[in-house]
Parts: sequence; C-alpha cells; structure tokens
Amino acid sequence: QVQLVESGGGLVQPGGSLRLSCAASGTINSIYSMSWYRQAPGKQRELVADITNNNANYADSAKGRFTISRDNAETTVDLQMNNLKPEDTAVYYCKMRIGTLRPPAMSFNDYWGQGTQVTVSS
Repeated sequence: QVQLVESGGGLVQPGGSLRLSCAASGTINSIYSMSWYRQAPGKQRELVADITNNNANYADSAKGRFTISRDNAETTVDLQMNNLKPEDTAVYYCKMRIGTLRPPAMSFNDYWGQGTQVTVSS
C-alpha cells in the first residue's frame, strides 16, 4: 500500500510565498513521475506542474512563479510557490505514478494525496 501526505499549505498575502511538500511511503520500487494539481471551488482539478526524471513542465499560470523539485531518494516532491496571487487559492494535490515490483513485471499506478489548502488573501 502506498500513501502520499502533503504539507505546507496555509494562508498567505498576495505576493507571498509558500512551499508545499509531498512525501510517499509504502511499497515503492520506482517513481515514474510526480505532479502537483489544484482545484479551486467550482472548478475542475487542473495540472500545475509535473516532473519526470529531471524534466519539469508547468501550466502557463505557474511559469516563472512556481518551481517543482523531486528527491527520489526521499520519495518527496516539493512545489515552491512565489509571488502568489488570489487566483492561486485552491486545494493542492500531489500525484505520483509509482511502480511496484510484481515479478516478472513492474506494475505502475497513480496515487493521490489528500490535499492541502492554499489561500491567498489580504
């Protein structure tokens, strides 16, 4: 069983910064990709950033302000968010595509964290 736990959300003023972290635990043999999504009230969940190996991709809304980083050894992924805006207010979720060895093959599945609230308001 794999579990993802996010931390680092909170209330911040416009222009401020937050750093989100997501840690995976359980039976993990490989992590193919790590991602951050967010869902604002009344809106669909959207991709904010993802990273596969060392290749990172960002939504247009995140480019230049957010940085995703991963540490495979620690099975964690962080999202550094700078110059936050009120429209960044949402619940942020991490997702990892994790491989579990089931001989003779590796089985990959997507796992989600429980979400962490980010509120940007003065």
